[in-house]
Amino acid sequence: MKNDCRVSVTGEVSEFHGIDWQHKYQEKPVGTLTVERPYECKECGKTFSYLSNLYRHIRTHSGVRPYECKECGKAFSRSSFLTAHLRTHSGEKPYHCTECGKAFSSSSSLTKHIRNHSGERPYECKECGKTFSHVSNLRRHIRAHSGVRPYKCKECGKAFSHFSQLTRHERAHSGEKPYDCKECGKAFSQFSQLTSHRRIHRGDRPYECKECGKAFNQSSHLTSHTRMHSGERPYECKECGKAFSQSSHLSRHIRIHTGERPYECKECGKSFSDNSSFSRHRRTHSGERPYECQECGKAFRSSSSLRKHIRIHSRDSLYNSKEFGKAFSWPSSLTNHIRFTM
Repeated sequence: MKNDCRVSVTGEVSEFHGIDWQHKYQEKPVGTLTVERPYECKECGKTFSYLSNLYRHIRTHSGVRPYECKECGKAFSRSSFLTAHLRTHSGEKPYHCTECGKAFSSSSSLTKHIRNHSGERPYECKECGKTFSHVSNLRRHIRAHSGVRPYKCKECGKAFSHFSQLTRHERAHSGEKPYDCKECGKAFSQFSQLTSHRRIHRGDRPYECKECGKAFNQSSHLTSHTRMHSGERPYECKECGKAFSQSSHLSRHIRIHTGERPYECKECGKSFSDNSSFSRHRRTHSGERPYECQECGKAFRSSSSLRKHIRIHSRDSLYNSKEFGKAFSWPSSLTNHIRFTM
């Protein structure tokens, strides 16, 4: 027997949060929607088992975010998202992995983590067969085939395939850093950056290279490092054919061809092609020097400047002149020394 199901939206529902729900809602002919998922979004065609789930989903299209964090002002479309977010401020992590003991602030994060142990990848792309452990990763991947980038930055016009990518990008313009480290006070624009930073205080490096044993505090760093061993460069520039081991390196390279400089300093108007250069530049205005030498306390604007400085303290200089028995901190210093003594 066919499912005989019609769905209509009442006037009361259409007034919810001031949204015209009737136009967001698609009535289907008899029998076209199953009893299990009878509620369909007219905007994107996604179906739901419950009307309340459809309400929540429509907020992703309308942009309505009625649940606001009193701590930092960030707003969410669902109360459950706000609850999970509040734990980023409190540090509460009530969900523990029985396999490795790692703790999480949300049950969904634990579920995703468990798949790292089990290797389960239940979400498959029908286009190319690639599988994913998270449905959100599959959705992002599908847009790589379609080229759809529905989320556009109003500041610079750059478009993204995922709303969270746009949110992160917008902070590059605003300079917003809502995630603070309670250990040292350093702030970050992304929660994942804060999570990685906390591992520096703990000395935690859970991602180890099987080739050489080097350990990392981020899985993405391990992935990039592994390509040094394999020589893999999966990201190729269509303009000139140059290949890169990381997608971010390709993105920066493409701007050489386009001349694009999307990161503009509101202080002086200078623009930059990559966010890291933009961040370093902003410190010339703010005077911020977040990289401190543990040996002498001297602080620097960039990590590269700190690394150069640390060599001054190093007892074992990196560059030695075997002929003259003298050691140098920089290769240029060794070269100059040889020129003047020959």
